[in-house]
Amino acid sequence: MSPNELSTATAVELAAALRAKTMSAVELTQACLATIARENPVLNAAITVCGEQAIEEATAADTLLRRGDGGTLTGIPLLHKDIFCTRDVATTCASRMLENFIPPYDATVVSRLRAAGTIMLGKTNMDEFAMGSSTETSVFGETRNPWNIHCVPGGSSGGTAAAVAAGFTPLGTGTDTGGSIRQPASLCGITGLKPTYGRVSRLGIIAFASSLDQAGPMTRTAEDAALMLQVMSGLDPGDSTSADIEVPDFRANLGDPISGLKIGIPKEYFSSSLEPRVAASIQAALVELEREGAELVDIDLPHTDQGIPTYYIIAPAEASANLSRYDGVRFGYRCEAPTDLNDLYERSRTEGFGEEVKRRILVGTYALSTGFYDAYFKKAQQVRRLISEDFNTAFETCDVIAGPAAPGVAFGLGTKTTDPLAMYLEDIYTLSVNLAGLPGISVPAGLLDGMPVGLQLIGRAFDEATLLRVAHRFQLRTDHHLARPVPTAVNP
Repeated sequence: MSPNELSTATAVELAAALRAKTMSAVELTQACLATIARENPVLNAAITVCGEQAIEEATAADTLLRRGDGGTLTGIPLLHKDIFCTRDVATTCASRMLENFIPPYDATVVSRLRAAGTIMLGKTNMDEFAMGSSTETSVFGETRNPWNIHCVPGGSSGGTAAAVAAGFTPLGTGTDTGGSIRQPASLCGITGLKPTYGRVSRLGIIAFASSLDQAGPMTRTAEDAALMLQVMSGLDPGDSTSADIEVPDFRANLGDPISGLKIGIPKEYFSSSLEPRVAASIQAALVELEREGAELVDIDLPHTDQGIPTYYIIAPAEASANLSRYDGVRFGYRCEAPTDLNDLYERSRTEGFGEEVKRRILVGTYALSTGFYDAYFKKAQQVRRLISEDFNTAFETCDVIAGPAAPGVAFGLGTKTTDPLAMYLEDIYTLSVNLAGLPGISVPAGLLDGMPVGLQLIGRAFDEATLLRVAHRFQLRTDHHLARPVPTAVNP
């Protein structure tokens, strides 16, 4: 493969080339590192690059491959979102609070992918503590969208989305609390899968909102996502939220027809909140699914409008509790020369957290406070149940739900940073899926003025196999996922 082919090939294609010995894992890793070195100064998608370690891992992978050993992912490079603990490699959550934190252990996701033979190239940028929809709140600076460097890549997993889109790596990990895999996947033109809550272990993922956070793959195709999810999934005795449920072979029926499958179309997803040309792109994608034999049916998700206020009470409340551990005493950032314990707490947290994180902590603390718990947090949990019941009712008449992943294409850097409510509306089509604990995937569905649009598919709990099958059939029929941005080194 040529250097350009290496930077755009899928993991499945690269695995075949490694097995055929038309290239080595070292050569592949070197090509990825070269792309990072060339493009990252502009995009700022990777904040830690483990070059020497990656070459060592690739050398070991080549030894396995020469013996005919290893698995499908042996020798395939990847990047981890900097929210996953990585042994002896900095894990910062893109925050001053954890700027110097080096974990002594791997997150379960990291250890499972490492055991599968993947090569860790480094860690990707993100919104601080995964709080944001644009990857502009990072202490290490904003990430830029490779399709247009004056636009955001989405967030909070925008670093991984930009890295996969720009050819840094064929595979990446992200986390999705309210759309943080699917929305940046949509804005960067890649495939991003948020699994069912409990499908993938949360052990070693730095917590934002514990009842919502879920790790997932960010890749070029649905087939690659199936490969990654196979390795990432399964019961973890160290995580009490990990589901004790059988993991199917996600690739076994990937190519099966979808004839007769019923796809639900919620009218609430095609309201005035959706940019009309994005709506047209999604409708065109639905026509392609119809041509594959799927049947489109109208459904209602009546509490969709309550998703954002519900999420932005529950998620900040859980964040307030989770982030209380960062007090300047045990680990993390500590202020200089505190005068007493209160000063230590106050200045360490004030100086260590960014504005968006502090905003959410304050909102969450207020919602949990005496006199307001019943009015806000308890009420939000009750509405959460109604949202979940909406999906249960819808799935009585359909197998998959389809709609947009984001209300528009990537917006300009800095255009929404002063308006938190406008930024929160970026998650209008994704966060209800987290509130209900369901799986969702975003796949490329075309370009508008040169910027990607994402089609979102939502499935029943623990039915990622059907989502992946629909996404794969869509990608066999269309070529949207093959589109690549022009490298910034060529078109700055």
